[in-house]
Amino acid sequence: MPTYRIAEAARLLGVSDDTVRRWIDQDALPVTADSPARIPGEALAQHAVALAAAPPTPGDVLSSARNRFTGLVTRVQIDGVMAQVDIQAGPHRFVSLLSAEAVRELDLQPGSLAVAVIKATTVIVETPR
Repeated sequence: MPTYRIAEAARLLGVSDDTVRRWIDQDALPVTADSPARIPGEALAQHAVALAAAPPTPGDVLSSARNRFTGLVTRVQIDGVMAQVDIQAGPHRFVSLLSAEAVRELDLQPGSLAVAVIKATTVIVETPR
C-alpha cells in the first residue's frame, strides 16, 4: 500500500503541512508507526474525497455533471465577443472560454464565487514512474 510523507500529502490536498498535522492530531488522518510518520494512501484518498464534497455549491441545481469545483474567479479577460475566465478551486486552476455576454450576465469578476462544471467523455489518468 502506498504511503505519503506529510509534505507530500499537503501538496496533493492543496493545504499546508501544518493543516495536515492538525488533521493528524484530530485523528482525521491516520499515520503509520514509521519515523517520520507517513499517511496511508487509501486514507489520504478518502480524506481527499471528503474534502472535495465539503464546499457548498451555490444555488439549488440538479445536474448530470459530477465534476464540480467551487472556487474563486482569479482573472477575467474580455476580447470582443469572447472572454477567458480563470477559476482557482483549491490546487486546481480552470480556464474557460465563453462569450463576453455570458461573463457580463453572470457578473464574473476577480473575487467572484463560481463553480467550474466539467462534463467529459474521456478522462486520462497518469501516474509518476
